[in-house]
Amino acid sequence: MKALDEIRILDMTHVQSGPTCTQLLGWFGADVIKVERPGVGDATRGQLRDIPDVDSLYFTMLNHNKRSITLNTKDETGKEIFTRLIQECDVMVENFAPGALDRMGFSWEKIQQINPRMIYASVKGFGPGPYSDCKVYENVAQCAGGSASTTGFLDGPPLVTGSQIGDSGTGLNLALGIVTALFQRETTGKGQRVLASMQDGVLNLCRVKLRDQQRLQRGPLTEYSQHSEQIEFGDTTPRAGNDSGGGQPGCILKCKGWEADPNAYTYFIAQAAAWKNICDVIGRPSWKEDSDFATPAVRLPRLGEVFKAIESWTMTKTKYEVMDICNPLDIPVGPILSMKELSEEPSLRDTGTIVSVEHPERGSYLTVGNPIKLSDSPSEVERSPLLGEHTDAILREVLGFGDEEIASARSAGAV
Repeated sequence: MKALDEIRILDMTHVQSGPTCTQLLGWFGADVIKVERPGVGDATRGQLRDIPDVDSLYFTMLNHNKRSITLNTKDETGKEIFTRLIQECDVMVENFAPGALDRMGFSWEKIQQINPRMIYASVKGFGPGPYSDCKVYENVAQCAGGSASTTGFLDGPPLVTGSQIGDSGTGLNLALGIVTALFQRETTGKGQRVLASMQDGVLNLCRVKLRDQQRLQRGPLTEYSQHSEQIEFGDTTPRAGNDSGGGQPGCILKCKGWEADPNAYTYFIAQAAAWKNICDVIGRPSWKEDSDFATPAVRLPRLGEVFKAIESWTMTKTKYEVMDICNPLDIPVGPILSMKELSEEPSLRDTGTIVSVEHPERGSYLTVGNPIKLSDSPSEVERSPLLGEHTDAILREVLGFGDEEIASARSAGAV
């Protein structure tokens, strides 16, 4: 048995944020019914294609463990089918532009009338406020949520991150909200609205930068490298390059082969508890008792010198050798791993973090698996559906349609 085996999801999502949410629920066993426009489908089916006329990796990697039904919700018969799906499902998830479902005639009030137990979950760009009607994409969310202003180097422009913290991050938040609402429904018997905004999600992940904004009012952020470089702080949390976001100084340092390999680097944290081991490893044993380096407080103004000395050592080792040497000594380090290296890492295949999937049109491809592991709930990754692949099956199994009703719906252009 899987954790969400008895739950049925009406998936009205597209692109990334919503599909991330519903895919996660599908990985945990929910029956996810993806509703798509006939002949068109999710826009990402055709975006960034690497094989002509085949669903893109963009689509396949966000829509595993789902069934696809095509449905024309502008058609009266299509609306009747949609109404019946609302009656039969536990959760509806959507990430349309604000007000889209209202204009279709399916407001929250209407949905409650159709199915009082329905949980109606939405991803929006912004929560209630002056920008609630604005359209938002990944990088817009990163900028509006505070991530971009605090990412990059002090002498450069704001930067977005390669991690999809706006889209996929918010999808994960929405999934938690849905599961929580399902749990509460066991007590109340009622559904409710669940909202996850992308701006809120990004800001939530930037909490340490909000922390630093408040600390800045009481003095310089001494763990930031600009303090050791004697660069004055302004009135807002600055871009910190590769400085650690925590209380322990950290930096990305070159490793052996960096001249030819753009990822021959390691992240090295000069943790106070490991300081004596660090001094021994890098060949500076005298620093253990030196009044200029012996304690965290005296090291802070000299972090540039400290990391320069550490880098002189890391440049003589590969990033993996650095890890092999430092980890047994409780020195926190981590190699900069490329997508190629991660895709070839056997341990990630063994845990299901990266999975090989067979697709009837594109063949074999790699995708991410469920990042959350439950001891008593298996989570297999099943291929994404072809457009409308399960239309007839869903009409039969979920709504009880017979062959004549299915034929009639098709002739009416409803599916």
